[in-house]
Amino acid sequence: MFAEYIAKAVEKAAYEKMENGRFFATLPGFKGLWAEGKTVEAARRELISSLEDWLLLAIRSSDDVPVLGGIDLNKIGRHAKARQSA
Repeated sequence: MFAEYIAKAVEKAAYEKMENGRFFATLPGFKGLWAEGKTVEAARRELISSLEDWLLLAIRSSDDVPVLGGIDLNKIGRHAKARQSA
């Protein structure tokens, strides 16, 4: 489910070539998440790595993350929080 979510998120990525020739990647709806690389593919790989970290931190902190393609990772954070309270 996690890998499928990441794949769906990266499909929405926006890439922009910067003045220095590097590529800047962002994901709409994922505040503060960005990556860059020498090529679009390098920026995409870095974006995936950054997204994984971003999601794990958000879930651990019980922050809401966008629901994509019917996949709601927010349930994971709520479930973990409920288990800690029990």
